[in-house]
Amino acid sequence: MGRRIDETVTGRAAQFVWRTGGLLDQRRMALFLGTGSAGAVRDAVLAHRTSDGGFAFAIEPDVKGPEPQPLSAMGAVEILDEAGRLDQETGAGVCEWLTRWTAPDGGVPDLLDSIAAVPHPPWVQAPPQDQGGLLTTARTVGILRRNGIEHPWIEGAAAFCRDRIDALEATHPYEVFSVAAFLGSEPDRAWAEGVAKRIGAIVRAGLVLLDPSNPGGLEPPAGYAPGEHHLACDFAPTPGSVGAGWFTAAEMGAALDFRAAEQGEDGGWPIHYRRWHPGIEQQARPGFTIAALRTLRAWEGRA
Repeated sequence: MGRRIDETVTGRAAQFVWRTGGLLDQRRMALFLGTGSAGAVRDAVLAHRTSDGGFAFAIEPDVKGPEPQPLSAMGAVEILDEAGRLDQETGAGVCEWLTRWTAPDGGVPDLLDSIAAVPHPPWVQAPPQDQGGLLTTARTVGILRRNGIEHPWIEGAAAFCRDRIDALEATHPYEVFSVAAFLGSEPDRAWAEGVAKRIGAIVRAGLVLLDPSNPGGLEPPAGYAPGEHHLACDFAPTPGSVGAGWFTAAEMGAALDFRAAEQGEDGGWPIHYRRWHPGIEQQARPGFTIAALRTLRAWEGRA
């Protein structure tokens, strides 16, 4: 199937990240290669922390500037989880910061009004501040619970997520990624498994490109750019992912083959979303490259 993660693949990818990546992505790449340390990744993540305990400074490439955002806090805990270095002190600190911005329904808005003061995609606006966002809240709770973090904020936020997920009839890929992270750490396994089947049916009905050789065969979800698509391996980046049960072995194999073949001549992987300024591709591609390598390694020999 031509997707073995050998030295040629990783070597080309590493050269791409050394050439284009910032400190955080270079630390992540070194950890992936086995030449770096999880502690170095943690230090690079914490360099994005703001004086009030939030996270900013483009830890999420589309969220610029010094103003902390819930979406940036989510990005921080994701990378700490990737490195295996999300500890109680750091996780509880994230919860303390999120508590300040939690809406009456128990969730946090994905972005705060302060996003308007810094460069941001023109189609992105802060949502109502009196309502939580499932995308940020669910993924953050899922990751915190998976790492055994304890804090009063988590219980209320988890209740918000369960209510919103139970009522979910339509969604989009990035929200599904968050729901899957939440379901993976949900203690009530009977509920989680039932919901996973329902969400999987929604994904298969129009959110996933099952035939990567025919990208024009799937209409992009509402609000997505023409040609913006997600593969089965995006919904199931590891065999243990909640989304792994949504696809056949053949479907997953086709997705992984396509993802492997996307490695460019420069060694990096492309991004599949709207570019809103000339630098975003260079800033985002190193992270996409690391994600592709991690997914391909996780599935090697499994599909």
